[in-house]
Amino acid sequence: MTDIAITGACGKMGRVIAELVKERDDCRISAGIDIRGEKYGDFPVVEKVFDLAEVPGVIIDFSHPSALEDLLSYCKMKSVPLVIATTGYNEEEIQKIKLASGQIPVFFTFNMSLGINLLADLAKRAAEILGTQFDVEIVEKHHNLKKDAPSGTALMLAEAVNKVYGGGKKYVYDRHGVRKPRDREEIGISSIRGGTIVGEHDVIFAGHDEVITLSHSAQSKEVFAVGAVNAAMYLKGCSAGLYDMSDLLG
Repeated sequence: MTDIAITGACGKMGRVIAELVKERDDCRISAGIDIRGEKYGDFPVVEKVFDLAEVPGVIIDFSHPSALEDLLSYCKMKSVPLVIATTGYNEEEIQKIKLASGQIPVFFTFNMSLGINLLADLAKRAAEILGTQFDVEIVEKHHNLKKDAPSGTALMLAEAVNKVYGGGKKYVYDRHGVRKPRDREEIGISSIRGGTIVGEHDVIFAGHDEVITLSHSAQSKEVFAVGAVNAAMYLKGCSAGLYDMSDLLG
């Protein structure tokens, strides 16, 4: 039985994970970490990771980038594997995550959905076949409470495509006030926020007289919770290193 602690336990994803784990017999939620400190399950909820009474087998993080510093410090100090599913990190924070993976196992991805990771692979394949004759645009849609834009998943998809082009494409997020034809070296990324959209992503390849669109739509947050818990169970037996969905699926 693997003990899992959830950072961001009182948020929507934390609660979904807690419900999901109830249906499994190979793990349990031993504690939650959340600044709200609201207790809603059969496990304690503390405000800070250093307040944990017992060291968990693995931590799943669905919180906020501001929690990263303490989270990495605790996990390195206690040798606890860490699944990071929070988005909105800047480059400096991502570098800290990579450095920490030299000491502990870290599972880090911008999206825990199996379908999204398949979409990234299909987008790479399409870019390899279509070459530079097609313009690439990425459109992402999320609920009106999402704070970061573009989504981490949109950036992950852009990176997947850009690798095919040797990293030479530049990302354009806003065309407002730009009065010139589209640059061939661009990957456009557009964000839409509204209602209760869980998450939708389109990768559009627009060529001469034809358009190819690869799409993924998440119908509930459970798809991300399933991926996070599976990542936690995968990570518990790993040595120090940086892991992502390709390792889990491989």
